[in-house]
Amino acid sequence: MDAWAVILEAPERLSLRPLALNPLGPGDVRVEIEWSGISSGTEKLLWTGRMPSFPGMGYPLVPGYESVGRIVDAGADARVRIGEWVFVPGANCFADARGLFGGTARTVILPAARAMPIDESLGRDGILTALAATAYHAIAAGSPPDLIVGHGILGRLLARLTIACGAPAPTIWETNPARRDSSDYAVIAPDADERRDYRTICDASGASDALDLLIPRLAKGGEIVLAGFYGRLSFAFPPAFMREARLRISAEFTPADIVSTTALIKSGALKLDGLISHARPAAEAAEAYPQAFSDPDCLKMVLDWRQL
Repeated sequence: MDAWAVILEAPERLSLRPLALNPLGPGDVRVEIEWSGISSGTEKLLWTGRMPSFPGMGYPLVPGYESVGRIVDAGADARVRIGEWVFVPGANCFADARGLFGGTARTVILPAARAMPIDESLGRDGILTALAATAYHAIAAGSPPDLIVGHGILGRLLARLTIACGAPAPTIWETNPARRDSSDYAVIAPDADERRDYRTICDASGASDALDLLIPRLAKGGEIVLAGFYGRLSFAFPPAFMREARLRISAEFTPADIVSTTALIKSGALKLDGLISHARPAAEAAEAYPQAFSDPDCLKMVLDWRQL
């Protein structure tokens, strides 16, 4: 069968067209997607052509790893899953396009173990599961941050998770005045902060000059967690030497991070509401992608597949 999918034919060239799906295997499920998110980090690199050469990288490709929908069919070994509402962290099921990351389509096929049950009442907010798990992964391996850099979607989730895990509310740096909104923690301009004794700083900005800005703000033995995606980073060694600074790179989330994050959501400790700022029909994907990457007012863009 065929499925409508977003396809990056080449950098900055996107189409929406049917693609043939690979056959359903005995351990696979078929999911009808209702909502999919656009990542302003990873997918922007795919859009611009600046994504490093990871395995499976190449064009044409189907992007996306933030989708939610219902299991409508399954192979012989997974029939019990039919009817479940699930989060889809990507799929590699298209005959004529690469599946990196493969989730931005009306219908996807993937191994049953990768289709993660989530609460249907989350609705479109469920697409934030991967990003919330990414934020959880960044803070779970060390001390909770007392400073978070960037109040975009990832920075907000980092702040919410820090509080949800029982730590004191962090300070947030944000250079864009329009993004300094919060009632649960302080969001300030970097130059308005005089502190130089932060124990753990989590950077969600992806800025190439982040280290030279942040190292002087550390306490001795403090840690900087790099939670964004960076091209090339460098820093002046003497300030880091004097502080015995530690750097930690946070990579992608794991299944265990998903389990921990969904437990916090289910308990009510972590809220996902109010983070999606824009939604467009999937038929408008060609306009939605550039807007997601260039509109400073777009915190998070989702595509609605229900009417396609």
